[in-house]
Amino acid sequence: MTQYILRRLLLAGFMIFMVATLVFLMMQLIPGDVVDAMLTEDMDASPELMEARRQMLGLDRPIHVQYLTWLGGFVSGDWGTSPFTGRPVLPDIRSALPRTLELVFAATIVAWLVGIPLGIFAAINHRNWLDLGTTSLALVGISTPIFVTGTLLILVFSLHLRWLPAVSGGYVSFAENPGRHMQQLILPTLSLGISMAAVLMQMTRAALLEVLRQDYVRTARAKGLSGWAVNWRHALKNALIPVVTVGGMQIGTLLGGTVIIEAIFLWPGVSTILINAVQRRDYPLVQGVVFVIASASILITLVVDIVNAYLDPRIRYS
Repeated sequence: MTQYILRRLLLAGFMIFMVATLVFLMMQLIPGDVVDAMLTEDMDASPELMEARRQMLGLDRPIHVQYLTWLGGFVSGDWGTSPFTGRPVLPDIRSALPRTLELVFAATIVAWLVGIPLGIFAAINHRNWLDLGTTSLALVGISTPIFVTGTLLILVFSLHLRWLPAVSGGYVSFAENPGRHMQQLILPTLSLGISMAAVLMQMTRAALLEVLRQDYVRTARAKGLSGWAVNWRHALKNALIPVVTVGGMQIGTLLGGTVIIEAIFLWPGVSTILINAVQRRDYPLVQGVVFVIASASILITLVVDIVNAYLDPRIRYS
């Protein structure tokens, strides 16, 4: 088990390094640069002024020199300075990252608490109207785009029923007003969690039905074990292996989905920073945010692999 974890850690470190390199190269391939974005509204900006600004920012140097300089600072904790705000980008990312992680964490809890029990319920009640109804709800959740779900939730619960506030009225942190903050968190959490819950429900149902058809489950039933013992002690653990894998991958999908949800609900997370930085071609800030999101996805995959190795010993010995 220790050797397996070490191999996965080395692979994760290499992938994070490759992500950092690809992010830097992709930003270099975007037409134009930050100087063009900064001086777009200044129609009288001369070529000499623009070239002087590029020299000041180090954009006139060869790409490999820029890369080595950026990588050295990145490893040492200096992720660059935003040419628009003049502030280091790392503190801005640190301040916004907890709000995005809070949203993803809350949506994940909702999805697991709803999706897995519903999947187990549907598998146990296979081929009756309870299974049909649960599966139909899951198909609706999977088929509905996140932005449609978020918009409908705002229209129904915020504008029509007025049960829950919209973040557009002004974000309130947990420290300022815990009750108001939790109310603002509900709608974006449901928007992200519904689709993930639907995927987990379908996966749990399919995996559990597959396990329940195995010979050792039939043998357990033939020995006189109760339905509870067969379903929970023998079948569920093996059925959870693909569910954990899909659930972990869905967390990475949630990180991407926050770009849309944070824009709809005006949730001040890293995705909001990313959208503004892309529009302004703020290279250091874009590189930092994309690196954080990609690294988080890689680390989530690492955790999923370790959990799967615990659930299935064949994985760590392969």
